[in-house]
Amino acid sequence: MSAMKQVLVLKVGGALLQSEAGMAQLMTTAGKIIAAGTQLILVHGGGCLVDEQLAANGMSSEKLDGLRVSPAEHMPIVVGALAGTANKMLQAAAAKAGVTSVGLSLADANMVKATIKDPRLGYVGEVSANDPSLLTYLLQQSWMPIISSIAIDANGAQLNVNADQAASVLAKLVGGQLVLLSDVPGVLNAEGELVNQLTLQQAEQLTQEGVIAKGMKVKVQAAFDVAQATGQTVQVASWKDSEQLMLLAQGECVGTQILP
Repeated sequence: MSAMKQVLVLKVGGALLQSEAGMAQLMTTAGKIIAAGTQLILVHGGGCLVDEQLAANGMSSEKLDGLRVSPAEHMPIVVGALAGTANKMLQAAAAKAGVTSVGLSLADANMVKATIKDPRLGYVGEVSANDPSLLTYLLQQSWMPIISSIAIDANGAQLNVNADQAASVLAKLVGGQLVLLSDVPGVLNAEGELVNQLTLQQAEQLTQEGVIAKGMKVKVQAAFDVAQATGQTVQVASWKDSEQLMLLAQGECVGTQILP
């Protein structure tokens, strides 16, 4: 692994897609990170776009333990919103910032293996790391893969994968440093203050107290999964402060450090 450049795997959520300034700032920073010699993979969800598109089609969805229930009739809309609209919006923002990107989904080039996670969730996927060849090639060209969290299983079923979990699997696949970006500065305690470092024990305590809940609970679980698998800290930070990202590219710590 030492011969490879450092790979940063950034995960962004749907709220970013509603902020043109946020996207522009993130992509400008991405350009600086790549120019500084760090390889970058961007993984994205797009919950709010999915909600908008479902509503436009007279449908609504529910969540179970922070995961979106995805029945068969929702899937064409979910796939279109994530692998289509969200992915191309991020590519457009990248192009505007002068960053060369390649738009992908988890289904490309056998990068992951996908299965149905839990029949109660419908077409929600569970993925595991498989083949890094395509990503390794793209990163060697200094291109930025922008990857939507849509996977396809061995039976050809299109699956909606939680983007935090998708990013965690891709970080393991390329031996990269994982940063989960959202619209909050990191994990907050009961008083709403930033927790600088989080151990598994503290996380379990905050989860029991209901302080870490819903989407943040899924995010923190994905972060610990990677931290423990790679022995590296995982950062949970905000895309709203893109200067944080520049510090990150320089090896500085930002947001909440999830400790292995």
